[in-house]
Amino acid sequence: MAASARTVLALVMGGLVGAVLAWGIVRSQPAPDGGLSAQSAGIHSPFARLAERAQTGVVNVHTRKSVVRPGVSVPDVPLPPGFRGFFGRQGGESGPPIAVPSLGSGFVISSDGLIVTNNHVVEGVDRVQVVLSDGKQVDATIVGQDPQTDLALIRVENVEGIEPLPLGDSEEILPGDWVVAIGNPFGLDHTVTVGIVSAKNRDIGHGPYDDYIQTDAAMNPGNSGGPLLNMRGEVVGINAAINPEANTIGFAVPINLAKEILPELNEKGRVTRGWLGIGVQPLTPEIAKALGLESTRGALVSQIRPGGPADVAGIERGDVIVAYRGEEILELRSLPRAVSATGVGEEVELELIRDGERRRVEARVGELAEPRPVAVRPREAPGVRTYGFDVREPGTGGPGLVVFAVEPGNAAAQAGLRPGDVLLEANRRPLWAIADLAEVLEGAENGTLLLVQRGETTVFVMIDRSR
Repeated sequence: MAASARTVLALVMGGLVGAVLAWGIVRSQPAPDGGLSAQSAGIHSPFARLAERAQTGVVNVHTRKSVVRPGVSVPDVPLPPGFRGFFGRQGGESGPPIAVPSLGSGFVISSDGLIVTNNHVVEGVDRVQVVLSDGKQVDATIVGQDPQTDLALIRVENVEGIEPLPLGDSEEILPGDWVVAIGNPFGLDHTVTVGIVSAKNRDIGHGPYDDYIQTDAAMNPGNSGGPLLNMRGEVVGINAAINPEANTIGFAVPINLAKEILPELNEKGRVTRGWLGIGVQPLTPEIAKALGLESTRGALVSQIRPGGPADVAGIERGDVIVAYRGEEILELRSLPRAVSATGVGEEVELELIRDGERRRVEARVGELAEPRPVAVRPREAPGVRTYGFDVREPGTGGPGLVVFAVEPGNAAAQAGLRPGDVLLEANRRPLWAIADLAEVLEGAENGTLLLVQRGETTVFVMIDRSR
């Protein structure tokens, strides 16, 4: 037998052996009450029976949004009669609105028609319709939305034949556990995919409450809002995001997080969260060294909202919060989550490090408001290239230099500076002019600690020309 033929045969046999071993593992799992045993499964896999039980609780979510078409200027050239209509409305006027459809998924959580989906599925839409497993299409109303966790609650009225899916415990699952995703990818109704939990507690950059379950169960556009089920048929996650470069990397919101906020969404339509009025960022080894700290544990305060709870309590920018209500802050994400779960008006104790000394302060927690984007419009002025970036003086009369260009591969890019950033301080010195920044950078031997405003937040950035 030729070497290439032996290789192909080995691959095929290896795949068959792997499949047999995997099937043996699945069949050998003890069946919980109401679950599947090897005898009851017959010729069908446990995945098939699980999907059959769950299908009446999974729905397709169809939405429609009205979008105004921008007008197209008519070219100032002679055109044959009837051709001018192909160029839209004259003078750049807006055309009539058009209805843009979209698809998503959801699952039933109560017999009176409450359905969980993703916020991005129903955000800003004019109409929501739900397609049940029997093909019946009914209108739905939006009950509540939470953009921070990308969850939404919708309701259908007087619908028979739907069964709520049981909610599981997302803390219970472990990487390597089997999971099943059911949804509506690309409009293909009730598609079932199978995989494992690849990882937990993933931060994908969506927001401060990121705690996603990562799975290799295939997901595609349209899966959003559908359930991620464990082998007992319980929902452990809400499918929410994909990596567009690999359909084996999907992310789901843990069901335990959803269970915390769904009652409030049902009652109020939104989620009330605690607020301290601070912005925080992680401590890098370079920033920790610049602040004279021996450890990178804790949350570095990079922004203080004037008049907010932290400001009233005496917390300052540059403080490092190491404990909240007696619980040590081991990673940055744990602080905003703990604050958001605190009741509005509660008194809390924080432990922080300032100038190398530990201090305790008490603060009264406020209520988090919806964020509002702020645009920065710098005044055109000559820039000075330092460390691979250019800055301009905005001419506002206050401190701050606007970054308008960052050269790839240089120290500024490696430090994470972006065009549009506003540099407020360098080594704790306010920046009123480009000359101030040039002076600090020129005299810096061990790097420069920059305080950067980015939108409504401020962060510390360590920049070092020797990198």
